[in-house]
Amino acid sequence: MRLTGSLQEPELAFLPWSVPLEQWPDDIVVALPRGISRHIVRFVRLNGVAYAVKEVEEHFAVREYELLFDLQRRGLPTVVPVGIVLDREDAAGEDLPAALITRHLEFSLPYRALFSSSLRLETANRLLDALAVLLVQLHLAGFSWNDCSLSNTLFRRDAGAFAAYLVDAETGELHPELSGGQRTYDIETASTNVAGELMDLQAGGRLHDGIDPIVTGVSLHTRYDGLWGEVTGPIVITRTDRYPLEARVRRLNSLGFDVAELQVSTQADGQHITVAPKVVDSGHHSRRLIRLTGLDVEENQARRLLNDLDSFRLKIGLGPEDEEFAAHRWVTERFERVMSEVPPALRGKLEPAEIFHEVLEHRWFMSEREGASVPFGEAITDYVTTILSAKPDEQAVLGSRAGTPSDDTAALRIVMPMDPP
Repeated sequence: MRLTGSLQEPELAFLPWSVPLEQWPDDIVVALPRGISRHIVRFVRLNGVAYAVKEVEEHFAVREYELLFDLQRRGLPTVVPVGIVLDREDAAGEDLPAALITRHLEFSLPYRALFSSSLRLETANRLLDALAVLLVQLHLAGFSWNDCSLSNTLFRRDAGAFAAYLVDAETGELHPELSGGQRTYDIETASTNVAGELMDLQAGGRLHDGIDPIVTGVSLHTRYDGLWGEVTGPIVITRTDRYPLEARVRRLNSLGFDVAELQVSTQADGQHITVAPKVVDSGHHSRRLIRLTGLDVEENQARRLLNDLDSFRLKIGLGPEDEEFAAHRWVTERFERVMSEVPPALRGKLEPAEIFHEVLEHRWFMSEREGASVPFGEAITDYVTTILSAKPDEQAVLGSRAGTPSDDTAALRIVMPMDPP
């Protein structure tokens, strides 16, 4: 028997691997909700951590382990691969299937535990929204699932919504980039599978009367298309009004997608610009901002500041190849301009990067209220007068942390807005 992987729990090596999985004793196996699988799956708990063990042919076990590992490295929502067990034999020397070990996703549920007679249509819609988001994330990374279904997915409740995680990658393929045909096949397969699974629940009397399996399956395709267009579709703006672009970026951020750069082309009239956002992995923005400006800030702040830097680059008519030159001008004409307009008496309120971030936030709210871009200088003046002057002094708050927390500390936590997650 060979056990390969990044095992953080040595006791996994001492499980009864010489016994077929379906015969493992009850004192080892724990009962956790699980979906329908073509393979034998059992759960075990060791030192408070639950693991899923799946019997599968050796070739598929190795391939799926490597795929899950690659997807995890890309930060995609999947179960965590732990290891594979190869060359298993029973007591009589007969070969047994290989075993794939993954970490159980805590607080997750299979779809059959969610689709019941008590499930409302609104909840079903949120579930499909989560599955559409997962498919878009995987497709952006170049992963074609080829057998996407509710059975191959786990769901976690997420503040009234659901987050979807890939569980079974056995049929998947990882490419540098997916073609339109590959994506279409994947989503059509998913829609067909979802409709079939819901029809199975309906036949068993476990589906709400208001949920039509066929309509619901087709709606997954519609949800995916809308989200894919939001993530990758171009948008037309003018050089003077970037409000629609900022609105698009915020919608993407609220869906959990980060925008790395903007691909720009000028239309024939010279006044309108076509912009296509490029979506990337998390952590990209803080690294890029340090490289371009030397500012070391949190990821949400970096994302917001870089959005402004990219918009500024568009305004001054520079392409991606001139981003370092654009960053130098942005620091001088945008970032340092904000700090120069903050009176010395107010500069101790917040750190410079946070002040700039809040100016952008304030300008966004002003533009949203007026339905058009508010001039940058006007937003700075209004922010300093109405927002910053009323804030507690950050240096004083930092000083109070060494002793008893003050009311200023609580006020600071409340008044510092954050970007949507």
